[in-house]
Amino acid sequence: MDVISRELQRSAPDYVVYVPKSVDGSTFDTGNEHFLVFPGPGGSLLAVWTQSSYEGAGDHRIMFTRSDDGGRSWSAPVHVVGPRRPGDGRMASWGFPLLSRSGRIYVLYNQYQGIDDVIHQHTGTMDGVYSDDCGKTWSTPETVPMPRSAFDHPNPAVPSNWIIWQIPMRDLTGKYFYGVSRWVSKAVRTPPLTSSWTQWETVIEFCRFENIDDDPAVSAIQTTWSPASQALRVPHYQQPLLSVAQEPSIVRLPDQRLFLVMRTMAGCIWYSVSADDGVTWSNPSPLLRQDHGLPILEPLCCCPIYQLHDGRYVLLHHNNNGRVNGCSPEDTHCNRRPAFIALGEYRPDAQQPIWFSDSKVLMDNDGERLGPLKRIDIGVYPSLTSRNGEDVLWHPERKFFLLGKKITAEFLADLSVPKA
Repeated sequence: MDVISRELQRSAPDYVVYVPKSVDGSTFDTGNEHFLVFPGPGGSLLAVWTQSSYEGAGDHRIMFTRSDDGGRSWSAPVHVVGPRRPGDGRMASWGFPLLSRSGRIYVLYNQYQGIDDVIHQHTGTMDGVYSDDCGKTWSTPETVPMPRSAFDHPNPAVPSNWIIWQIPMRDLTGKYFYGVSRWVSKAVRTPPLTSSWTQWETVIEFCRFENIDDDPAVSAIQTTWSPASQALRVPHYQQPLLSVAQEPSIVRLPDQRLFLVMRTMAGCIWYSVSADDGVTWSNPSPLLRQDHGLPILEPLCCCPIYQLHDGRYVLLHHNNNGRVNGCSPEDTHCNRRPAFIALGEYRPDAQQPIWFSDSKVLMDNDGERLGPLKRIDIGVYPSLTSRNGEDVLWHPERKFFLLGKKITAEFLADLSVPKA
């Protein structure tokens, strides 16, 4: 059995969406991440992701595929925008979809413009394309007007540093809405203590897309952004004045409030709640198993929360504070495995409105390194679909394979959430 065939089965996937054509990057498709699967017209499943030779290689591109049989088989990937190999133009990263009510598919992304502020993967304009034929063809890229932030470089010629990493949700008025990871420009950020990228200052802002259902041209998309004074901040464990708050994940509660979790450099997940549909948010706090309980541990890695088809919640995380497998909190190449699930339930009268069970390993890759960067991370930059009573986590395994993993009632049966 060859390396790719053996490693493909290591995490016991239920669905296979994409398998790279080489291990060493020679086919320019061995970096696959930021994998967002969503329901499309006619019962289809659609997916967009960022592909490259490897993360940061300079050839980030946006890819698209479609399934008409519930994820069992997928169409040949379509190249949407961005270079096909290093040196073939400026990269396009971190695409996310917006589906209008007419069925038009927008994909917006961070477009590198040749100017590095924090890092080339994050410094860029918000550009986009759309398709009116379910992804067969795409419009010419245009730029979405993006207002300047107090966290940007004072020179307006330097683009913002940002990503939206999950699929935006509908707010109570039907507009798309989500949180934005905003890296603070080097010109205005709190100085880091070391050269580690884990100390680059970040905050979370919020963006509302006002007119997607009018099917505007990309350049006519209207956005409303939260004021900088309302940005969410979380103190770094060594330097409390420096904020590391990134990659928010948001679910709606039964009482219509919004519940947000985020990755931090504090050794655990933090959360915030909004009672006005995302206009304002509570001060961030460590996420506990229950009120007055223990924090839920997490290194500097995404930790999304999703609502299952039965109304309960699952939290995907790695259940360590960064000091695991012999590494430090700054060494994210060894502390992002295994992938754990904690079951969450709504507690209406609690201070923290979702309480969580103990955590259980969902999947692992045994720490076997793979790809040009020899990655071992699992359960990172995923998405979740709920269809016909089936919940599937779609994830980039080691940022190499694109796979699907069922989250079944049988798997969750032995997880018990504390009673109020």
